[in-house]
Amino acid sequence: MDKKSLKVVDLFAGCGGLSLGLEQAGFVPVFVNELNDDARATYIQNRVERHEWLAEPGFHASDVKGMVLDKKYLPALEKRLKDTFAIEHGELDLLVGGPPCQGFSGIGHRRSYSVDKEQLPSNHLYQDMAAIIHRLRPRAFLFENVRGLLNSRWTSSGTKGEIWRDVFDTYRAIPGYTVSAQLVFAKDYGVPQNRPRVLLVGVRNDVGSGLKREGKDEDAIARGYLPAPAPGSAPDLVDLLGDLIDPDYVNGGKTLAYPHSAKTAIQKQLRTPALGGAPLKKGAPVTEHEYSKHNPTIVAKFKAMHETGGIVPEQFKTKKFAQRLLPARWGSSGPTITATSLADDYVHFAQPRTLTVREWARLQMFPDWYQFAGKRTTGGIRRAGNPREGIFDREVPKYTQIGNAVPVGLARAVGNHLARMLEKM
Repeated sequence: MDKKSLKVVDLFAGCGGLSLGLEQAGFVPVFVNELNDDARATYIQNRVERHEWLAEPGFHASDVKGMVLDKKYLPALEKRLKDTFAIEHGELDLLVGGPPCQGFSGIGHRRSYSVDKEQLPSNHLYQDMAAIIHRLRPRAFLFENVRGLLNSRWTSSGTKGEIWRDVFDTYRAIPGYTVSAQLVFAKDYGVPQNRPRVLLVGVRNDVGSGLKREGKDEDAIARGYLPAPAPGSAPDLVDLLGDLIDPDYVNGGKTLAYPHSAKTAIQKQLRTPALGGAPLKKGAPVTEHEYSKHNPTIVAKFKAMHETGGIVPEQFKTKKFAQRLLPARWGSSGPTITATSLADDYVHFAQPRTLTVREWARLQMFPDWYQFAGKRTTGGIRRAGNPREGIFDREVPKYTQIGNAVPVGLARAVGNHLARMLEKM
């Protein structure tokens, strides 16, 4: 590893979307935390060829709260970082984390049990992340979460936005840092989704002298903490997914080889192998391109939606939230969707089916070499848990891992900005 490379610690890393974008911006992950076994396996298996240390127990962990409560853990981690990477105390470049957001997500509300957010243990993990920042003293840190955090209340009788105020105040209170935050939209950073995200950046005062101190705390772009948006940069879905459309696809079957050559820049980018080289050609193996088995009524519904431009005919309407037909091209408003944890949220723009894992991953700009561990999908209590009964454990199948991730393109844009900022300072 290049000694001059920027080093990052990733907490609540999920399957690695944030880390991958940061890696594309020049950062190297030196430690990762992720509670779910499958998501953590996804993260590690996609990196051991380039960052072999991540497979060693000393450089990955499952439970952030355990890291904080064990008074010996963080000092021992600091020693490992020093011995392995020559990272002295205070020399870690970046610490990032997106504490689980099911309790804040508006989408999550429609699929979860109604309990006060104060009762969900995952809603307090931002405090543990702050405690780790206190200990490691990185030059900068990044907190990310869903838009719903901005308006959430701890209890039904609480005040709107009280959770966000507590979160922001927690990070602002870390001695020696100045913080700034902003609501951003992934579509403004080249991602084929609208996907609003709250980003909070903290920069240690001794390295952040070039940043603006004046202005609103929640105006991070104007103050230089986050990159400026680039509206209109998101690819259309036909340009993103068109090379994966198999004219011979079978309902419930799978496509094992690329049915077309890569034609667009984004297709070529996503078909480039992990270690570089030419984009994979037509006929080369493609993974995770397995189709859900839809019953005849569902197929008829999807075909009808294609004919009506997305309108669900009356005979196919149900009480369940309705799927949306994805457009081949976004139009002047750009992307209007946010990929979630459910495979059946959206209908493919050209075929009467939902998206495959590989297509779902491309929505988040994961390259095609990226592989996902665990089950393809699951449902019900296994995915949502039941907080009213004290069941907080959730299965995290492939679609959910992808839907929970930070879009790789957004992470890369933020990473490029932070890298320039850190190298300059």
